[in-house]
Order: sequence, then structure tokens, then C-alpha cells
Amino acid sequence: MIEPADAVADAHRREWAFVLAATVRVAGDLDLAEECVQDAYVAALEVWTRQGVPGNPAAWLTTVARRRVMDAMRRSSTLRAKLPLLVEPPSDDPPPRPEAVPDDRLRMIFTCCHPALAREAQVALTLRLLCGLTTGEIADAFLVSEPTMAARVTRAKKKITGAGIPFRVPGPAELPDRLDAVLTVVHLVYTTGHTAPRGEGLVRADLTALAIDLARLVHALMPDEREATGLLALLVLLDARRGSRTDAGGRMLLLSEQDRSSWDRVAIEEGRELVFDALRGGRPGRFAVQAAIAALHAEAPSYEETDWEQVVGLYDVLATVWQSPVVALNRIAALSMAQGPERALAELTELADDPRLADYHYLPATRADLLRRLGRPEEAAAAYREALALTTNPAERDFLTRRLATL
Repeated sequence: MIEPADAVADAHRREWAFVLAATVRVAGDLDLAEECVQDAYVAALEVWTRQGVPGNPAAWLTTVARRRVMDAMRRSSTLRAKLPLLVEPPSDDPPPRPEAVPDDRLRMIFTCCHPALAREAQVALTLRLLCGLTTGEIADAFLVSEPTMAARVTRAKKKITGAGIPFRVPGPAELPDRLDAVLTVVHLVYTTGHTAPRGEGLVRADLTALAIDLARLVHALMPDEREATGLLALLVLLDARRGSRTDAGGRMLLLSEQDRSSWDRVAIEEGRELVFDALRGGRPGRFAVQAAIAALHAEAPSYEETDWEQVVGLYDVLATVWQSPVVALNRIAALSMAQGPERALAELTELADDPRLADYHYLPATRADLLRRLGRPEEAAAAYREALALTTNPAERDFLTRRLATL
């Protein structure tokens, strides 16, 4: 029998998005909805301890959260005038069809991605509100410090309140303008779950499953948008390898060490077909190119037989549509396989000056691997220690510690 505390924690991981999105529809306000959902989880710990865990935790939490909303509204008749609303403002125009965005979670993402907010604020608010991520986890995803991210979120909320920005469900004609922000959110949700910055395990399966679910919804909603197709392809292909990323003891395995026979071939075939669709019809976007790279890895018979030159070429294409230091770092890792670690180390030395990678542990980890392969163990050991100092995930720390021990 599951313990109440474990049930609450599990419900937070699995059901937070459903509960908050459903509560927002009643509250009409982000802050009020989040506060009431948090209260519902606190109440669950007490009530479930006394009465047992209900058969449908999500329904129980949603009911309690909505009751908290109604109580708050009854206590303050001026609530809606004081706080930013998540409802359609008064207008003579007919309201948008509710079926335009059929899922509460997806509707909430599109709502948070309001064009009046900066892109960083759109993404950070959605990760915080919809996914229940902590400020620290969001900061890790953005490669910034936790205080910096906290300040961004605070400024965004102040702007919403001070300017009275009306949050509302976008009409079908407005959806394409918010698509890139929505896809960025879904991708970051998956990235955060794929290698969890905090917690005991390497993967947070609740976040990866949520991201794939949302990617499928976006693709179904906008099937002709090639980047929506590209993102779904990317996530499906990455997730096809999920079961092989750790051994039986939970230790992290590199791509070169993974058992390819355990990869989900049905998912890989689905991903390949989606990649073909995403690459048709002109210049590909960043998610389509990343999906093409993932497809090359998925199709290779072995790590050594991967078409590394083509992988490097695709990273060159990706750099033209997405100028990210992480893209440059991943390209260097592929370059080391295509042209050797010495050439890759020279490019890594130039990239190391990018301040956005100052606290990114994969930079010294990549340097350490290149130095190890070049037979420079003392320098490699120093780089592994630097990476360890920046790494928070236990599985990754264990991997780096084992690599350091071999030197």
C-alpha cells in the first residue's frame, strides 16, 4: 500500500499540469489558481493520511483546488479587478471556439506564451506554472543562475499585474504566432526530464512523458507546421533510447555503451517518417534538423559506424538557424569522432570563452573526454573535477567520478 506522502509526491509529478490547468479555467487568474492548487496538495497530505489515498488523486485535487478558488472569490468581490485575468476581455467580437485548443494543458501553454511578454518570460512562466518546476530547475534549463531566473519571473509577473495584460485563449488565427514559444517550452520540458538537473535518477519520466504528450497535441492541432512535426520526431527518437541510458544498477551509459538492440524500433520508425515530413518543403527549422541528427544516431548499426561527417554537417546547418552555444558544443563532440579529438579540442578552447557556458558542466566534461583520448590524464582529471563541481544529477556525478577514477 502506497504511503500518503509518496502518493502526494507522485500526484505532484504526474498530475500537476492537469490540476492547475483545470483550476485556471475556474479561477481566471494564474496566481490564484497556483495558490489554490498548492493548498490542495497540502490538504491532500493531511486528509489522505487520515482517510487513505483516493482512487482518482487528480480528480480529488482538482475538486479541492476549485473549492479553494470559489471560497477566495466569495471572500473578495474585487479579486477579479485587482489581478490579471486568464479570460477573454469584454469584446463585441464572438469568442474563439473552445475546440481550437482542445486540451487544458496545451491551452494553458498557448495562453502563457502571450506576445506581449518576452520569450524568456513566456517559457519560464509556463515551466513554472504548468510543469511545476522549481526556479532552480528552470535556471538550469536556461543556463543562468537561480537568482537571475527568480528575478526574471518576478519581473514578468509584475509586468502582467502592472500593465493589466489580458491573458486569454488565443483564436485559431493567432496560434501560429505563438508556435515557436510553445515548441520551445515543450522541448525544454523534455530536456529537463531527459537529464534531470536534480533528484535521484537520471531521468524524470513524468516530464518526458508530458512533453511527448504535448508535442503530439501540438502536431495534431497544427499538422502542416513542419517545426511541430520536427519537434515530435525529435522527442520520439530520443525517447526510443531511454531504456538503455542506464545499466541495471542505474549507472549512466554513454551512447557508445548502450545496447542498441533494446532501442524501441517502432518508435524509431515513427520518428524517421516524421523527420521526412519535417524536412520537406524548404529550409528546415531547428527542431527538424535536430530530429535528423537523432535519426542518424538511431539508424547507425553501432556508435563507430555512425555517419559522423553527416552529423557534423547537420550541426553546421543547425548553427545557421539556431545560434546556441550548446549546439556548438554538441557539434564539437561529433567533430571529435569525425576528425579526431585534437581538432575538436582546438575548437573547444575557442568556445570556452562564451560566458553562457560558464556554469555548464558539459563543457568541462567534454574537455575532459577529449584530453583523456589525447593521453593527457592530469589535465583530463582537472577537467573532470571541474565538471563534478558543476553537476547536480547523482547519476551523472557517479559517471564522472568513475571516469576520474580511471585516470
